[in-house]
Amino acid sequence: MDDEAIRNAGTLVVDDEEPIVRLVRRVLESGGFSRNWGTSDPRQVVDLVEEFHPDLLILDMRMPYLDGFQVMEQVVPLIQPGEYFPILVLTSYPSVDIEQRALAAGAKDFLVKPADPNQILARVRNLLTTRMAYGELMHSNDLLEQRVRDRTADLENAQLEILERLARATEYRDDETGQHTKRVGRLSRLIAAELGMPSKQVELIGKAAPLHDVGKISIPDGILKKRGGLCSEELDWIKRHTTVGAELLSRGFSELVKTAEVIALSHHERWDGAGYPQGLQGANIPLMARIVAIADSFDALTHDRPYNRSRPVKEAIAEIQRERGGQFDPEIVDAFMRVYDWESGRGERAAKAREDKEEEQVALASVTSLVERRMGAANALAAGKVAGNRGDTVV
Repeated sequence: MDDEAIRNAGTLVVDDEEPIVRLVRRVLESGGFSRNWGTSDPRQVVDLVEEFHPDLLILDMRMPYLDGFQVMEQVVPLIQPGEYFPILVLTSYPSVDIEQRALAAGAKDFLVKPADPNQILARVRNLLTTRMAYGELMHSNDLLEQRVRDRTADLENAQLEILERLARATEYRDDETGQHTKRVGRLSRLIAAELGMPSKQVELIGKAAPLHDVGKISIPDGILKKRGGLCSEELDWIKRHTTVGAELLSRGFSELVKTAEVIALSHHERWDGAGYPQGLQGANIPLMARIVAIADSFDALTHDRPYNRSRPVKEAIAEIQRERGGQFDPEIVDAFMRVYDWESGRGERAAKAREDKEEEQVALASVTSLVERRMGAANALAAGKVAGNRGDTVV
């Protein structure tokens, strides 16, 4: 333990008798504890603690205004969780009951006045040594916990990167552009935000949604890229991608991977209970899966796939609306429609804003030109008057 650190610790002395305060402070200084403060008014203790942040409190018990127990009631709540803050009781009224009550109230040691200076210094040193040791231990624990968090984050990031690469590899088998997962993630984020979900959840869904079809890695190309209808066995292969995806994402550490697992498993469930793999119905389907279900379906309807030609956006919108209360959660369909209306109108609003700005600039230029012409005319008129006045003077 660093002796200098202990000597540099601060001590607050509280006793209603000012001579005792001065005496204890001199004892502390004689022992090398020069950083100390004192007061004979217990009502000042809270302010002094908040101002100086002492490492040790030496406290009398019987005082006017506030006794030692009342002072501890005010001081103990100021102690940070997990912090070791020693209180040394120094009193002229010894009793087993007072000592037990003081220790139960938060005191760490107990001395009876008049106390030997060497005894005071020994107790002070012991208490400060314990505080410093405890502080070092807490600091070491914090460093260790941070290292664990950093390592866990590294592992989670590595896991996520592998899964994202796997999802992209899967997507290229089903979508030559490889953009489907990104579009689903973006639209899912917009819908979640429109539903008023907390920003953290919105970002979580946006990042997890692209992993919804990671289980398609298990589907043979002959089935995944087959044009036309599928037989019942082939449909079973397709449906299996939900459970395979959930299994690939299972046992994850982070909320992101856990969210992705839920989405992968349940994004083909239907609001009416006719979906798969579990046949969940209504609000029993996880909310994030209900959101991704609409985003996934809309994107699949509006983009070419080996087994499906894209539809015009208006037809896709109509299909989503027809499935309101059937395949999809009605509330999320409504949120999707608000998002679509805003997104589709954004280009129109931007164009209108540009037109308005251009019209404003033209109008401003016209006004400026008119002002300049009028100013020119006014200046010419003024110049003519001056010349006329000068002619009159000459004549």
